[in-house]
Amino acid sequence: WRNLWRNRRRTWLTAGAIAFSTIILVGWVPIQFGAYEIMIDASLRVFPGHAQIQRPGYQDKPKIRNAIDNAESLAQSLRNSNQYTGVAARAQGFALLSSGTRSYGAQVIGVEPKYEGNTSSIPGLIKQGRFLSAINAQEIVIGSTLARNLKLKIGDEVTVLGGGKDGSVAAAILPVVGVFESGSNDLDRFFSEIPLHTFQDIFSMGQSAHTIAVVGKTVEEQPQLLTALNSAVTNRSDVVVLGWEELVPGLKEGIQVDKASGFIFYGILIAILVFSILNTFLMTVLERTREFGLMLALGSRPKRIAGLMMLESALLTLIGLVIGAVIGTALVYWANVDGFTYPGLEELAKQYNLPGLSRIYPQMKVFNFLLGPMLIFAATNLSAWIPILRIRKLEPVEAMRTI
Repeated sequence: WRNLWRNRRRTWLTAGAIAFSTIILVGWVPIQFGAYEIMIDASLRVFPGHAQIQRPGYQDKPKIRNAIDNAESLAQSLRNSNQYTGVAARAQGFALLSSGTRSYGAQVIGVEPKYEGNTSSIPGLIKQGRFLSAINAQEIVIGSTLARNLKLKIGDEVTVLGGGKDGSVAAAILPVVGVFESGSNDLDRFFSEIPLHTFQDIFSMGQSAHTIAVVGKTVEEQPQLLTALNSAVTNRSDVVVLGWEELVPGLKEGIQVDKASGFIFYGILIAILVFSILNTFLMTVLERTREFGLMLALGSRPKRIAGLMMLESALLTLIGLVIGAVIGTALVYWANVDGFTYPGLEELAKQYNLPGLSRIYPQMKVFNFLLGPMLIFAATNLSAWIPILRIRKLEPVEAMRTI
């Protein structure tokens, strides 16, 4: 400990560099992982949900015949359990939407208007008109881009032409009662929703549907959500439960890419810190070569001197880590109380009916707090070994002659 303060300025500069890196890692890693959680939740609440119940193979090949029998009763039993934030049955099909001389292919979704708002943000994204009024109403809502392509406005009629579950022709003429703008180009261009019973009548679905979308309390509780859903359908061999990673694999891959780029940045930061520590201990060994030579001449073993230097390295690192961890943890707890935001985020959340996106809250896990300090402690102490190895090669007489 006394050796550290032989050169106070160098010790404080090195400890300050360690503290600065620790503040960045302790302060930013929880916020980064918290941002992922909020981004996932916001993306899933637009339409997919945190999990879905489907027929086996439907996710890979969404054929209209591959439907769940008595889907509404299953969805109602899940709602009655009061374990989920939202549960809604849906039927999906592809059809040709026509208006005047224009026709476009689109996905037509049959939804339960009463419950859809709990699993999807689309009912709150209606920019013109209103959302669907009842489960058996003869009406349709469409995306803003699709409405523009078909030159439709509120009150206009659109012709729906597709294929039914039994192979018959599915055809209907429905008035447009609402136009939504989700912020997703794919949804706004190819997406439309009609009441579930209307969909079942048009597409000859009977009492069946294709998916049951479920929203849990938080994305972080995904394992518990999947466990509860699997228990609820354990007596039905005709359905499977899929989590959001299987429903939206592109979202998971995008987050993994962002994580990789983040860890590259952290690696560069730690590498710069390692060179700083390496320089400090190299200078220490060079300045104290004569001292080490005298200690060797008096009978000290190189291993004992190396242990002394490693202890100095550990103490110096701990000084910086403690200072950085205290400041970084304080910043994280402040962000956890008030949330972290940046200009334009709240306006974006209001525009796309995603109130949870207005502020980012850090993910308060012990691992997120310890990851940075552990990496820094390991890297700095490993870097100290390079100059310490020089001690093992010292000859006492030559070392004592060093000026």
